[in-house]
Amino acid sequence: MKFFIDTANLDQIREAQALGILDGVTTNPSLMAKEGITGEENIINHYKTICDIVDGDVSAEVIATDFEGMVREGEALAALHPQIVVKIPVIADGIKACKYFSDNGIKTNVTLIFSAGQALLAAKAGATYMSPFIGRLDDISTDGLGLISEIRLIYDNYGYETQILAASVRHTMHILDCAKIGADVMTGPLSAIKGLLKHPLTDIGLAQFLEDYNKGN
Repeated sequence: MKFFIDTANLDQIREAQALGILDGVTTNPSLMAKEGITGEENIINHYKTICDIVDGDVSAEVIATDFEGMVREGEALAALHPQIVVKIPVIADGIKACKYFSDNGIKTNVTLIFSAGQALLAAKAGATYMSPFIGRLDDISTDGLGLISEIRLIYDNYGYETQILAASVRHTMHILDCAKIGADVMTGPLSAIKGLLKHPLTDIGLAQFLEDYNKGN
C-alpha cells in the first residue's frame, strides 16, 4: 500500500519524506490557501517545490470545470514536472478529460468520488488514480470503507489498473482498515501516518530496556 500525505505544508512533507515511507503527495486549492499560497504563479512554484522534495507522484488539481479548460490547465500542470498527476473532478467533462489525458500519456487522479458508479467510469476512462473520499462519507453516516470494498471488487472483476486512492483519511484506523480492504493508496495527514508508530507497550518496553541498560553504567 502506498502512503501519500494530503497537505501543502512543506515542513510536514519533508518530515514524511524523511521517514522513508512516503510515496507521494496530494493537495488542492483549499490546502494551498491554508498555507497562504494563493495566485497562479505562487501555486505553480509551490508544486515545483513539492516535486523537488518527494520522489513520488504529486497530484495537482485543475480549477476549470469544462473539458477545454481542464485540458488546457492539465497539460500546463503536467509540463511542470514528470511527477505531476493531473487531478480532475468526476463530472462528465472530467471523465472526457481523463480519457484525453490517458490517451496522451498524462497521469490522472479523478477526485470527489462518492459512489462505485463514479469509480467505474473513472477506470473506464483510464484514470491512473481514483479518489473516494471515505472521511466525508463517514461524516454523513455513510460507510466510506464499504465503498472501498465495492470498488475493489469491481476493479478485480475486470482487471482495471486504476489505483484506488483512499482520500479524506482522518485517522490511523482509517489507514489500517483501508489496508485490510485492499486500497492501493491512502492519503491523509501526517498525524495519522505517525499514529501507526504508537503503542503503549512499545513505550513501556523501551523505557525498561533503557533502565536495565543504565543499571550497568
